[in-house]
Amino acid sequence: MEKGKIVAIITGAISIFIALAYLILVQILDFRGEMVPAPISLLPMLSLLNLR
Repeated sequence: MEKGKIVAIITGAISIFIALAYLILVQILDFRGEMVPAPISLLPMLSLLNLR
């Protein structure tokens, strides 16, 4: 029974560590500011026009 308790404590600690790492990562990504979409390039449209 003692081995089961040790495994439970270790897996619980790993779970808490992963949860904290996830929260920190989300905060860092959120701190960067508003997400702006990438600019749309005109190159694909120009290549289509040149094919005709």
